[in-house]
Amino acid sequence: MFRPSSSHLTAVTEWFEDNFRSRGELGASVSIWQSGREILSLGHGHADRQRTREWTADTLVPVWSATKGPAAVCALLALEEARLPLDCPVEQIWPEFVAGGKEHMSFAHLFSHTAGLCALDERVSIMNYEAVIEALERQRPLWEPGMKQGYHARTFGFLMDEIVRRITGAESLGEYFRESIGSLMGLDFWIGLPSAQHERVATVYPGKISIADADRPFLKAFSTSGTLTQRTFSSPLGLTAVQDFNLPETWQRGYASMGGVGSARGLGQFYAMLAQGGTWGGQTVVPRSIVRLLSETLSEEEEDLVLLTPAAFGSGVMKDPVLSQPDLPDVKRRRHYGPSFQAFGHPGAGGCLAFADPENEISFAYVMNQMETGALPGPKCTGMIDRLYGLAD
Repeated sequence: MFRPSSSHLTAVTEWFEDNFRSRGELGASVSIWQSGREILSLGHGHADRQRTREWTADTLVPVWSATKGPAAVCALLALEEARLPLDCPVEQIWPEFVAGGKEHMSFAHLFSHTAGLCALDERVSIMNYEAVIEALERQRPLWEPGMKQGYHARTFGFLMDEIVRRITGAESLGEYFRESIGSLMGLDFWIGLPSAQHERVATVYPGKISIADADRPFLKAFSTSGTLTQRTFSSPLGLTAVQDFNLPETWQRGYASMGGVGSARGLGQFYAMLAQGGTWGGQTVVPRSIVRLLSETLSEEEEDLVLLTPAAFGSGVMKDPVLSQPDLPDVKRRRHYGPSFQAFGHPGAGGCLAFADPENEISFAYVMNQMETGALPGPKCTGMIDRLYGLAD
């Protein structure tokens, strides 16, 4: 098992500190764990541009799509409770879902972003949960399920939420997360932030347009009306401006795709539990069978139809895409989750990232309030991951 040395952690710290000097960081924190122990905690900068609030390791911040990892685990726990495998048809628990020709769609299609439900034909508000669910029920898949892959940026959370509600009877996925995982572990992370925590939340700021070559296809499609990318990131309608995520009512609603609020330590601790096979404090929080589902690749494409870049997914989490060549060992196309092929996690808009590496019992979480543009994390984050594992040039 790989163990980061003190020199590795020093290199992470130096890169983190240089983010503020050279890469436009405003406020940020990093939490790294191994074998259930936090081995590095960093927090620096300011929670607002006016610099009236200091940023600490305990500062909370919206983490956008990094919410999807905890949301996926909740839905997998619900399926485990109902003893339903991933290849089971969704209609088993959600009969209304079969409209629009979805009779044979399985849970695996939903978790792997291959369902063809990334954009809705109906114009419904993201704030009207019931209307979104009904639109998903009526929606005809945009491609034959399982045949293509397209990141379900917004609809994914509604699909996970409805699975949890129908199986467990919970009022929301966020409530289920708190009862089943968050409170049990004392996590500083919520999908539906209580008002008592509001004063701890940092203000988030939009990033400048990226000029990185890898980001250009995504950003062009994202800003072009009518593209699948643009439709995906604006469907259902609403909450498309960064300032919307500085509103307490947005934090409270608990959107399972992008509404999580927490600290780096909270996310790091969540993934530390998964990195230990689902155990925490000697107690099983998540069955090891679910951790295996997270680690196994369900779908991988050279070009995701929405992200327009190579992408791979486990059961509701992202993995690094892999290049396979005859007679040669597989190599990762990216190392957002370190060198291990078992590692998984999820990024969030602006560059935040959290992941688990079960092979080495490592977890990593990085959150910040000065966002970047682009579909995936940039060097502020990836530079630290490379140094954590001693992979820097």
